[in-house]
Amino acid sequence: QVQLVESGGGLVQAGGSLRLSCAASGRTFSSTAMGWFRQAPGMEREFVAGIIWTGGNTHYPDSAKGRLTISRDNAKNTVYLQMNSLKPEDTAVYYCAARLWAPSIPSMPDEYDYWGQGTQVTVSS
Repeated sequence: QVQLVESGGGLVQAGGSLRLSCAASGRTFSSTAMGWFRQAPGMEREFVAGIIWTGGNTHYPDSAKGRLTISRDNAKNTVYLQMNSLKPEDTAVYYCAARLWAPSIPSMPDEYDYWGQGTQVTVSS
């Protein structure tokens, strides 16, 4: 029902910034939650930010606060992840995900219904 396409990844120097985009299409609801996850080789998929389409309520893990900001443009059906002060440990594939009829913003991968293909972020030192 929902198609997600990430973009904006690439190679960046430590301390730099990237802005990831997630373009959504298909059936969505005012209660749809959008999330960003990342997964490094050999690691579990990790929640980094979430937002509700309508209202814009957000949620971040402690590790993301102060460096990562999630936002959305409802007119463009696009969710963004602004990443600042990047560190080599931020290197991972970043995924966009959607959960329909979310009572709150989920933080576990299996709580999301749809996923994009991911975009690689590599931070060099």
